[in-house]
Amino acid sequence: MEMVKVVGLFILGLVLICVGGDKLVDAAVAIARKLGIPQIVVGATIVSLGTTLPEVLVSTTAAIQGSVAITAGNSIGSIICNTTLIAGLAQLIRPTKDVNVKPLKWRAAFFFVTMIIVNVVSFVLGGLYMIPGILLCLAFVVYALLNIKFPGDEEDDEEKPEGSILIPIIMLVISAVALYFGAQFLVDNGVIIAEALGVPERVIAVTFIALGTSLPELMTSIVSLIKGYGSVGIGNILGANILDLLLVLGIPAAIRGYEVSSQTFMIDMPLGFGVMALLFVPIIIKKRAYRWQGALLLLIYAGYCAMTFMM
Repeated sequence: MEMVKVVGLFILGLVLICVGGDKLVDAAVAIARKLGIPQIVVGATIVSLGTTLPEVLVSTTAAIQGSVAITAGNSIGSIICNTTLIAGLAQLIRPTKDVNVKPLKWRAAFFFVTMIIVNVVSFVLGGLYMIPGILLCLAFVVYALLNIKFPGDEEDDEEKPEGSILIPIIMLVISAVALYFGAQFLVDNGVIIAEALGVPERVIAVTFIALGTSLPELMTSIVSLIKGYGSVGIGNILGANILDLLLVLGIPAAIRGYEVSSQTFMIDMPLGFGVMALLFVPIIIKKRAYRWQGALLLLIYAGYCAMTFMM
Protein backbone atom coordinates (compact mmCIF):
# COMPACT_ATOMS: atom_id res chain seq x y z
CA MET A 1 0.00 0.00 0.00
CA GLU A 2 2.88 2.30 0.82
CA MET A 3 4.43 1.73 -2.62
CA VAL A 4 1.11 2.58 -4.29
CA LYS A 5 1.21 5.93 -2.48
CA VAL A 6 4.82 6.49 -3.56
CA VAL A 7 4.02 5.74 -7.21
CA GLY A 8 0.94 7.96 -7.01
CA LEU A 9 2.97 10.88 -5.66
CA PHE A 10 5.63 10.29 -8.34
CA ILE A 11 2.95 10.48 -11.05
CA LEU A 12 1.43 13.56 -9.37
CA GLY A 13 4.86 15.17 -9.52
CA LEU A 14 5.04 14.52 -13.26
CA VAL A 15 1.54 15.94 -13.75
CA LEU A 16 2.35 19.10 -11.76
CA ILE A 17 5.54 19.57 -13.78
CA CYS A 18 3.71 18.97 -17.04
CA VAL A 19 0.79 21.33 -16.33
CA GLY A 20 2.89 23.91 -14.51
CA GLY A 21 5.48 23.94 -17.29
CA ASP A 22 2.81 24.31 -19.96
CA LYS A 23 1.11 27.24 -18.24
CA LEU A 24 4.43 28.84 -17.42
CA VAL A 25 5.41 28.73 -21.09
CA ASP A 26 2.11 30.32 -22.08
CA ALA A 27 2.64 33.09 -19.56
CA ALA A 28 6.25 33.64 -20.60
CA VAL A 29 5.33 33.86 -24.29
CA ALA A 30 2.51 36.29 -23.51
CA ILE A 31 4.91 38.54 -21.58
CA ALA A 32 7.55 38.31 -24.32
CA ARG A 33 5.05 39.18 -27.06
CA LYS A 34 3.87 42.23 -25.18
CA LEU A 35 7.50 43.33 -25.06
CA GLY A 36 8.00 42.65 -28.80
CA ILE A 37 10.75 40.04 -28.44
CA PRO A 38 11.55 37.93 -31.59
CA GLN A 39 10.27 34.33 -31.75
CA ILE A 40 13.60 32.53 -31.77
CA VAL A 41 14.85 34.65 -28.86
CA VAL A 42 11.65 33.94 -26.93
CA GLY A 43 12.41 30.24 -27.32
CA ALA A 44 16.07 30.54 -26.35
CA THR A 45 15.53 32.76 -23.32
CA ILE A 46 12.18 33.20 -21.59
CA VAL A 47 10.57 29.92 -22.69
CA SER A 48 13.73 27.88 -22.06
CA LEU A 49 14.11 29.45 -18.61
CA GLY A 50 10.55 28.41 -17.81
CA THR A 51 10.86 24.87 -19.13
CA THR A 52 14.22 24.38 -17.37
CA LEU A 53 12.88 25.27 -13.92
CA PRO A 54 11.88 21.63 -13.22
CA GLU A 55 15.46 20.46 -13.81
CA VAL A 56 16.82 23.29 -11.64
CA LEU A 57 14.44 22.45 -8.80
CA VAL A 58 14.96 18.69 -9.07
CA SER A 59 18.76 18.91 -9.06
CA THR A 60 18.90 21.51 -6.29
CA THR A 61 16.52 19.48 -4.11
CA ALA A 62 18.44 16.28 -4.84
CA ALA A 63 21.77 17.90 -3.98
CA ILE A 64 20.47 19.28 -0.69
CA GLN A 65 19.09 15.85 0.20
CA GLY A 66 22.38 14.16 -0.72
CA SER A 67 21.20 12.33 -3.86
CA VAL A 68 24.28 13.36 -5.83
CA ALA A 69 23.80 10.89 -8.68
CA ILE A 70 20.52 12.58 -9.57
CA THR A 71 22.10 16.04 -9.64
CA ALA A 72 24.50 15.53 -12.56
CA GLY A 73 22.49 12.74 -14.17
CA ASN A 74 19.35 14.87 -14.39
CA SER A 75 21.18 17.74 -16.08
CA ILE A 76 23.05 15.75 -18.70
CA GLY A 77 20.19 13.28 -19.08
CA SER A 78 17.86 16.20 -19.80
CA ILE A 79 20.23 17.56 -22.45
CA ILE A 80 20.31 14.16 -24.14
CA CYS A 81 16.54 13.74 -23.82
CA ASN A 82 15.80 17.27 -25.07
CA THR A 83 18.04 16.82 -28.10
CA THR A 84 17.44 13.21 -29.12
CA LEU A 85 13.86 12.45 -28.08
CA ILE A 86 12.15 15.85 -28.18
CA ALA A 87 14.02 17.61 -30.99
CA GLY A 88 14.34 14.30 -32.83
CA LEU A 89 10.59 13.68 -32.70
CA ALA A 90 9.84 17.25 -33.75
CA GLN A 91 12.18 17.14 -36.75
CA LEU A 92 10.95 13.72 -37.83
CA ILE A 93 7.36 14.99 -37.87
CA ARG A 94 8.03 18.40 -39.43
CA PRO A 95 11.62 19.54 -40.08
CA THR A 96 12.18 23.20 -39.23
CA LYS A 97 12.87 25.38 -42.28
CA ASP A 98 13.99 28.96 -42.92
CA VAL A 99 15.76 29.23 -39.57
CA ASN A 100 17.21 32.59 -38.60
CA VAL A 101 20.63 31.18 -37.70
CA LYS A 102 22.44 34.35 -36.64
CA PRO A 103 21.01 34.42 -33.09
CA LEU A 104 21.62 30.65 -32.86
CA LYS A 105 25.32 30.77 -33.74
CA TRP A 106 26.70 32.44 -30.61
CA ARG A 107 24.31 30.51 -28.37
CA ALA A 108 25.41 27.19 -29.91
CA ALA A 109 29.07 28.20 -29.49
CA PHE A 110 28.35 29.14 -25.87
CA PHE A 111 26.85 25.70 -25.25
CA PHE A 112 29.70 23.73 -26.81
CA VAL A 113 32.44 25.69 -25.03
CA THR A 114 30.64 25.37 -21.69
CA MET A 115 30.08 21.64 -22.18
CA ILE A 116 33.78 21.06 -22.89
CA ILE A 117 34.82 23.06 -19.80
CA VAL A 118 32.33 21.25 -17.55
CA ASN A 119 33.46 17.86 -18.86
CA VAL A 120 37.14 18.64 -18.30
CA VAL A 121 36.56 20.06 -14.81
CA SER A 122 34.40 17.06 -13.84
CA PHE A 123 37.10 14.69 -15.07
CA VAL A 124 39.98 16.49 -13.31
CA LEU A 125 38.21 17.11 -9.99
CA GLY A 126 35.98 14.05 -10.02
CA GLY A 127 32.97 16.27 -9.47
CA LEU A 128 31.65 19.81 -9.35
CA TYR A 129 32.21 21.77 -6.16
CA MET A 130 31.65 25.26 -4.80
CA ILE A 131 34.05 27.30 -6.96
CA PRO A 132 33.05 25.66 -10.30
CA GLY A 133 29.42 25.98 -9.21
CA ILE A 134 29.79 29.70 -8.53
CA LEU A 135 31.56 30.16 -11.87
CA LEU A 136 28.71 28.40 -13.68
CA CYS A 137 26.20 30.70 -11.97
CA LEU A 138 28.31 33.71 -13.00
CA ALA A 139 28.37 32.31 -16.55
CA PHE A 140 24.57 32.39 -16.44
CA VAL A 141 24.75 36.11 -15.64
CA VAL A 142 27.06 36.56 -18.64
CA TYR A 143 24.66 34.54 -20.82
CA ALA A 144 21.72 36.68 -19.67
CA LEU A 145 23.63 39.90 -20.43
CA LEU A 146 24.57 38.60 -23.88
CA ASN A 147 20.91 37.89 -24.58
CA ILE A 148 20.08 41.48 -23.67
CA LYS A 149 22.87 42.88 -25.83
CA PHE A 150 22.30 40.54 -28.79
CA PRO A 151 18.57 39.69 -28.59
CA GLY A 152 17.90 38.97 -32.27
CA ASP A 153 17.93 40.37 -35.75
CA GLU A 154 14.31 41.24 -36.12
CA GLU A 155 11.35 42.10 -34.01
CA ASP A 156 8.37 39.81 -33.73
CA ASP A 157 5.93 40.92 -36.39
CA GLU A 158 2.92 39.47 -34.56
CA GLU A 159 0.39 41.90 -33.21
CA LYS A 160 0.99 42.58 -29.54
CA PRO A 161 -1.81 41.20 -27.36
CA GLU A 162 -4.09 43.59 -25.56
CA GLY A 163 -4.68 43.62 -21.82
CA SER A 164 -2.56 43.97 -18.72
CA ILE A 165 0.78 42.23 -18.38
CA LEU A 166 -0.13 41.56 -14.73
CA ILE A 167 -2.25 38.47 -15.54
CA PRO A 168 0.54 36.49 -17.28
CA ILE A 169 2.92 37.50 -14.47
CA ILE A 170 0.52 36.05 -11.87
CA MET A 171 0.18 32.89 -13.98
CA LEU A 172 3.98 32.71 -14.14
CA VAL A 173 4.20 32.69 -10.33
CA ILE A 174 1.43 30.10 -9.88
CA SER A 175 3.06 27.85 -12.48
CA ALA A 176 6.44 28.15 -10.73
CA VAL A 177 4.83 27.00 -7.46
CA ALA A 178 3.33 23.98 -9.24
CA LEU A 179 6.77 23.18 -10.68
CA TYR A 180 8.34 23.42 -7.22
CA PHE A 181 5.99 20.89 -5.62
CA GLY A 182 6.14 18.68 -8.70
CA ALA A 183 9.93 18.60 -8.42
CA GLN A 184 9.73 17.71 -4.73
CA PHE A 185 7.37 14.78 -5.37
CA LEU A 186 9.46 13.61 -8.32
CA VAL A 187 12.77 13.51 -6.46
CA ASP A 188 11.54 12.12 -3.14
CA ASN A 189 9.51 9.31 -4.65
CA GLY A 190 11.85 8.68 -7.59
CA VAL A 191 14.64 7.75 -5.17
CA ILE A 192 12.30 5.45 -3.20
CA ILE A 193 11.19 3.67 -6.39
CA ALA A 194 14.80 3.33 -7.55
CA GLU A 195 15.83 1.75 -4.25
CA ALA A 196 12.84 -0.61 -4.25
CA LEU A 197 13.63 -1.81 -7.78
CA GLY A 198 17.34 -2.05 -7.09
CA VAL A 199 18.02 0.43 -9.90
CA PRO A 200 20.99 2.81 -9.44
CA GLU A 201 20.09 6.48 -8.92
CA ARG A 202 22.04 7.48 -12.03
CA VAL A 203 19.87 5.24 -14.23
CA ILE A 204 16.68 6.76 -12.79
CA ALA A 205 18.17 10.25 -13.19
CA VAL A 206 19.21 9.98 -16.84
CA THR A 207 16.02 8.22 -17.94
CA PHE A 208 12.78 8.61 -15.98
CA ILE A 209 13.51 11.83 -14.09
CA ALA A 210 15.24 13.41 -17.08
CA LEU A 211 12.24 12.54 -19.25
CA GLY A 212 9.80 13.78 -16.61
CA THR A 213 11.50 17.14 -16.19
CA SER A 214 11.79 17.48 -19.98
CA LEU A 215 8.02 17.25 -20.48
CA PRO A 216 7.67 21.07 -20.68
CA GLU A 217 10.19 21.13 -23.55
CA LEU A 218 8.27 18.30 -25.24
CA MET A 219 5.00 20.17 -24.93
CA THR A 220 6.58 23.40 -26.17
CA SER A 221 8.00 21.65 -29.23
CA ILE A 222 4.68 20.00 -30.05
CA VAL A 223 2.73 23.26 -29.62
CA SER A 224 5.33 25.09 -31.73
CA LEU A 225 4.93 22.51 -34.52
CA ILE A 226 1.14 22.69 -34.43
CA LYS A 227 1.20 26.49 -34.60
CA GLY A 228 3.93 26.54 -37.25
CA TYR A 229 6.55 28.20 -35.03
CA GLY A 230 9.39 25.72 -35.44
CA SER A 231 11.99 28.32 -34.52
CA VAL A 232 10.50 28.64 -31.04
CA GLY A 233 10.97 24.90 -30.49
CA ILE A 234 14.56 24.91 -31.79
CA GLY A 235 15.42 27.99 -29.73
CA ASN A 236 13.84 26.41 -26.66
CA ILE A 237 15.94 23.23 -26.97
CA LEU A 238 19.17 25.21 -27.31
CA GLY A 239 18.35 27.64 -24.52
CA ALA A 240 17.15 24.86 -22.19
CA ASN A 241 20.33 22.85 -22.74
CA ILE A 242 22.49 25.89 -21.95
CA LEU A 243 20.56 26.48 -18.74
CA ASP A 244 20.87 22.78 -17.88
CA LEU A 245 24.64 23.26 -17.86
CA LEU A 246 24.72 26.63 -16.11
CA LEU A 247 21.95 26.39 -13.52
CA VAL A 248 21.03 22.72 -13.12
CA LEU A 249 24.68 21.85 -12.51
CA GLY A 250 25.83 25.22 -11.14
CA ILE A 251 23.32 25.99 -8.36
CA PRO A 252 23.59 22.62 -6.56
CA ALA A 253 27.40 22.70 -6.90
CA ALA A 254 27.53 26.19 -5.38
CA ILE A 255 25.25 25.12 -2.52
CA ARG A 256 26.71 21.68 -1.92
CA GLY A 257 29.41 20.20 -4.12
CA TYR A 258 28.89 16.73 -5.50
CA GLU A 259 30.83 13.95 -7.18
CA VAL A 260 30.24 13.15 -10.85
CA SER A 261 30.29 9.47 -11.78
CA SER A 262 32.78 8.24 -14.35
CA GLN A 263 29.88 7.16 -16.60
CA THR A 264 28.61 10.74 -16.61
CA PHE A 265 31.81 12.45 -17.77
CA MET A 266 32.99 9.53 -19.93
CA ILE A 267 29.69 8.65 -21.65
CA ASP A 268 26.82 11.05 -20.92
CA MET A 269 28.62 14.38 -21.44
CA PRO A 270 30.38 13.40 -24.70
CA LEU A 271 27.09 11.99 -25.99
CA GLY A 272 25.30 15.24 -25.07
CA PHE A 273 27.95 17.17 -27.01
CA GLY A 274 27.67 14.84 -29.99
CA VAL A 275 23.88 14.88 -30.36
CA MET A 276 23.81 18.67 -30.05
CA ALA A 277 26.34 18.89 -32.87
CA LEU A 278 24.25 16.45 -34.92
CA LEU A 279 21.18 18.66 -34.45
CA PHE A 280 22.61 22.17 -34.77
CA VAL A 281 25.54 21.96 -37.21
CA PRO A 282 23.29 21.17 -40.23
CA ILE A 283 20.81 23.83 -39.10
CA ILE A 284 23.49 26.51 -38.85
CA ILE A 285 25.06 25.54 -42.21
CA LYS A 286 21.87 24.93 -44.22
CA LYS A 287 19.43 27.15 -42.24
CA ARG A 288 17.06 24.20 -41.90
CA ALA A 289 16.71 20.78 -40.28
CA TYR A 290 16.10 17.44 -41.99
CA ARG A 291 13.88 14.45 -41.29
CA TRP A 292 16.90 12.12 -41.27
CA GLN A 293 18.27 14.06 -38.28
CA GLY A 294 15.10 13.35 -36.36
CA ALA A 295 15.18 9.64 -37.19
CA LEU A 296 18.86 9.31 -36.25
CA LEU A 297 18.42 11.23 -32.99
CA LEU A 298 15.52 8.99 -31.96
CA LEU A 299 17.58 5.88 -32.70
CA ILE A 300 20.42 7.27 -30.57
CA TYR A 301 18.00 7.90 -27.69
CA ALA A 302 16.64 4.35 -27.88
CA GLY A 303 20.17 2.93 -27.91
CA TYR A 304 21.24 5.17 -25.04
CA CYS A 305 18.32 4.09 -22.84
CA ALA A 306 18.97 0.42 -23.60
CA MET A 307 22.69 0.81 -22.82
CA THR A 308 21.97 2.69 -19.59
CA PHE A 309 19.77 -0.09 -18.23
CA MET A 310 22.30 -2.77 -19.16
CA MET A 311 25.24 -1.06 -17.45
